[in-house]
Order: sequence, then C-alpha cells, then structure tokens
Amino acid sequence: MPLIQVTLVEGRSPEQLRALGEALTIAAEQAIGAKRQSIRVVLTECKPEHWFIAGDSMAHLRDTGAR
Repeated sequence: MPLIQVTLVEGRSPEQLRALGEALTIAAEQAIGAKRQSIRVVLTECKPEHWFIAGDSMAHLRDTGAR
C-alpha cells in the first residue's frame, strides 16, 4: 500500500489540492504499477509563518515580495 505524504504551505484551493491528490495517485499507478485502491495520499498544510526558507518565513517573503 503506497503512502505518499506531501507538506505544503497553506493557500491552495480545495480544487488544487484535489488535483494534486489525483496527479500523485496517477503517478504512483504509472511509476510502480500500484493498484489505485491501494494508494494513499496525505496532504499536510503548514501555515506560512511556520515555513522557513534560508531563515525567513514564507509569510515574510510573501509580504516583501522576495519569494
């Protein structure tokens, strides 16, 4: 049973998250021949204030346009 875990910054629509889940499911089917019913995808969203790149939070980078 493949389990695909993805952590991403909050801010995407439910439709985008669903599309990502579907695309990852298809990728696992194609890449390793997993049966669709056995594939699990877990998307974990993180607040921008808790996601850091080179010491700056994503929230700060978005506010300053430095992203």
